[in-house]
Amino acid sequence: MLIDIKTNPHHTTWDRMLATWQRADGIETIDGAWVFDHFYPILGDTNGPCLEGWTSLAALAQATRRLKVGTMVNGMPYRHPAVTANMASTLDIVSDGRFQLGLGAAWNTQEADAYGISLGSTLRERMDIFDEGVEVIVRLLTEEEADFSGTHFRLTKARNEPKGVQRPHPPITVGGGGERRTLRTVARWAQHWNLSPSSLDEWARKRDILHRHCDEVGRDPNEIMCSMMLRFDPADVGELETSMLEAAEAGLDKVVVNLPSPHDPGHVELVAQAAAALA
Repeated sequence: MLIDIKTNPHHTTWDRMLATWQRADGIETIDGAWVFDHFYPILGDTNGPCLEGWTSLAALAQATRRLKVGTMVNGMPYRHPAVTANMASTLDIVSDGRFQLGLGAAWNTQEADAYGISLGSTLRERMDIFDEGVEVIVRLLTEEEADFSGTHFRLTKARNEPKGVQRPHPPITVGGGGERRTLRTVARWAQHWNLSPSSLDEWARKRDILHRHCDEVGRDPNEIMCSMMLRFDPADVGELETSMLEAAEAGLDKVVVNLPSPHDPGHVELVAQAAAALA
């Protein structure tokens, strides 16, 4: 089972986050690192500091050499999907093929309302926007000239050059557990599915639903990496070790350890210590 870290760029400083990623880059146990895509803190004081995800990620990609890098996950309504596709291709080049493209439908009404960003008037519309947006992105990442005519987006001989390093495109991570729409989108387009379940039983139930969607669309579920988020208390490394062991036994391909803010490079050493139990 692979181990990633996630450094939410809120209630922290650039220097702390940079030092944490650089420490992780030197530890082979850590496979990848993620930031989030929010403009307001999502935990604690929402009036606190929050660094922008894509800009931070581009700088972190240049400051590391080995880690896979990504944003878990990018909110589809925050940028036109054609813009996201262009950014993704460039970041894959900047990172020399280490970029992972996280995509989600978005949920944070506080920041969306503050900025006048529409998440969709209904949940159904939000998911329609997400489904169309993922297809637009995949087309632009793979086709020389892309055409698309949907309810929310339109492409006419649209180009996105140069393409990224990875083929056919940087791996797509879809976050979420919506059983009718999100998991079907995972089955159609994703190479990686991430969930923050309340229990391993919940994860297993949703994994089975994902497999049914894969059957319906003719996709081999083994093509999709499955991961879950783990919380981390630096004062209780044993709890993290137990959670990692249970996740591995349940069949998870990867866990993403959510590091607390403000970030501390020493926490990466503790994650590696917990992961040693998997050896």
